[in-house]
Amino acid sequence: MRPAGEVRQALFNACCELATVERGPTLKEIAARACVGLQAARNTLPNMVRAKQLRSPRARQVDYRNKPVAEYVPAALVDDQGEGFVDLSAVLRAWGG
Repeated sequence: MRPAGEVRQALFNACCELATVERGPTLKEIAARACVGLQAARNTLPNMVRAKQLRSPRARQVDYRNKPVAEYVPAALVDDQGEGFVDLSAVLRAWGG
């Protein structure tokens, strides 16, 4: 298996930094934090969801669009049903060691 590219790593790190229990970042917010172009983010985020690296548990209304936009969170932060969040410290302990 090939290692993740720079864009994918930057998007994942940005998503981890921005995700909270109350809300997840949108594609536009992730791309801005990662300093990645919107088109690159539009191409990469669906692949990350398909690979189960990220999940989109809900959507929220934003000022710049009439339809709600998807929020993204790292898959490790969402429980199996996709409805709640798990303990972030447990995820970081598992990831680091």
